[in-house]
Amino acid sequence: MQCPACHNEVASESATFCNHCGAPLSAAAPPAAAAPTPAAAPGLNSNLAAAIAYLTFIPAIIFLLVDPYSKTPLIRFHSFQSIGLAVVILVIDVALRIVVLPFGFLMWTFLQGLVSLCFFIIWLIVVLKAFQGQFFKLPIIGDFAMKQSQS
Repeated sequence: MQCPACHNEVASESATFCNHCGAPLSAAAPPAAAAPTPAAAPGLNSNLAAAIAYLTFIPAIIFLLVDPYSKTPLIRFHSFQSIGLAVVILVIDVALRIVVLPFGFLMWTFLQGLVSLCFFIIWLIVVLKAFQGQFFKLPIIGDFAMKQSQS
């Protein structure tokens, strides 16, 4: 006979308590093991992956190339929008350097800080919306991203 508490063999069939742990042998048997739960799908949650796509353009490109993520519309949309946002930030940065920098370093520094603050606020909004699972479209970039994610 086996003890229901410690699962050690009990020497005698007529014993009322376990020799090893002292548990009563008349107690109900432990509940049967529950059916194993199916393993969670490997990888990231789609909302988390969509938010991670905005960290830089590199995760966005990876998500567009890796198979389970490249088939999810939410991740594809936010990956394309992240790449588009990175391109816009780069173009505006280069334009500020070309146009404003000749007028003075102090003016360029002020405008660069103001533009960076605006882009940080936009970035924060799109990361939060992606994490919530929403298709939040930026004015021009969002339409481009929506077209690309549906193709």
